[in-house]
Amino acid sequence: MSSLSLPTLVFGRPEVHRLQRELEALEQYLEQASLRAKGAAATLPRASRLLEALATENHLNFLQAEDRTTAKAFLKMVSDKAPTIHMSFASDPSSAFMAKMVEWLRGNVHPLALLQIGLQPSIAAGCIVRTPNKTFDLSLRERLRSQQDKLAEALKGAMQ
Repeated sequence: MSSLSLPTLVFGRPEVHRLQRELEALEQYLEQASLRAKGAAATLPRASRLLEALATENHLNFLQAEDRTTAKAFLKMVSDKAPTIHMSFASDPSSAFMAKMVEWLRGNVHPLALLQIGLQPSIAAGCIVRTPNKTFDLSLRERLRSQQDKLAEALKGAMQ
C-alpha cells in the first residue's frame, strides 16, 4: 500500500473522496454482476479520468478484488493522514498551474500532499499559503504594505 502514489490529477480531498465513491460503486457493480446469470451480458461502468490515472500510475487492475482492496485502503489512508496545504488566490488558478504546483509539492514537501484552493479577491495578486502551523502571505497587498514607508519616501522624492 505504501508503494502506491497519487496521480497529479488528484490534488485535493474532494478528488480523493470521489475516487473512494467510484471504487465503492465499481465494487458493488461487480458484486451484482457475479450474482447475475452467467449468460447475461454485462458492460462495465465507464471509469473517470481520475480512476484511470490511479490504476495506470500504480499498475492496478480494478477487476481484481485484491487491487480494489489495496486502492481503497490507500485512499482511506490518504484521506485520513495526508497533509493538506491551503492556498488562496485572487482568481481561479488554471489546471496547468495546479498540476505544476501539485507536482512540486509532492516532489519537495510530501509525496501525498493535498491542496485546498480558496479565492480571496482582496489579495490582488500572488497567494496566501497556510499549513497547520504556519501562514505565508505572498500577496501583492502584503508586499506593498511591508514596503509602505519606502513607497511613501519614493513618492515624496518624486514630487520634489
